[in-house]
Amino acid sequence: MKPFMHLVAAAATVAFSTVLVAAPVAAAEAPDALVKRISNEVIDSVKADKDIQAGNRGKIMALVNEKILPYVDAEKMTQQAAGRHWRSATPEQKQKLTKEFRDLLVYTYAGALSTIKNETVEFKPMRGSPTDTDVEVRSQVNVTRGEPITLNYRLSNDKGSWKIYDVNVLGAWLVQTYTSTFNSEIGKSGIDGLIKRLAERNAQLAPKPLAAPAK
Repeated sequence: MKPFMHLVAAAATVAFSTVLVAAPVAAAEAPDALVKRISNEVIDSVKADKDIQAGNRGKIMALVNEKILPYVDAEKMTQQAAGRHWRSATPEQKQKLTKEFRDLLVYTYAGALSTIKNETVEFKPMRGSPTDTDVEVRSQVNVTRGEPITLNYRLSNDKGSWKIYDVNVLGAWLVQTYTSTFNSEIGKSGIDGLIKRLAERNAQLAPKPLAAPAK
């Protein structure tokens, strides 16, 4: 929604392109191994497909659904972005808000997929204990020109599956960048107003080409 989000989207897409619904993950897979695997699969897929690089919507969305969507807790992300307002939302409002926020992130990250060129991802050693259920995976995106982009992830373990619920780009957490927008909109028009605004934004993004064809 803000210019900074384009940077968040492009950088995070390079690393794992974000993921928005829960899906089964092998319990034995460590959180850093999970993020590294997703990163490599997405980057390799983009680099191997000229249609994706040229912005082919069908192929990009297929990649998002196959490689990306199975690994983030969208409800937890939405809950944290909504803050205290989440407690007063009805179950129906929570469901609708989660869907619209998830869809917004899908469009945002899908739109950045075709920008992947020669970037590589370097992961830092994990910190913490093997018994931790909430961890941070640290990495950096090495770009052809310019300084590396710091990119970290927060993951939680729910019933044996690690799920990503926040991403940090250059010191700013994704969820926090949306919190002020959510609070402002809820303050003006309530949770239903926020849901409506997100739905309108998604409707604007849906018909747009994900990227200009390569020349």
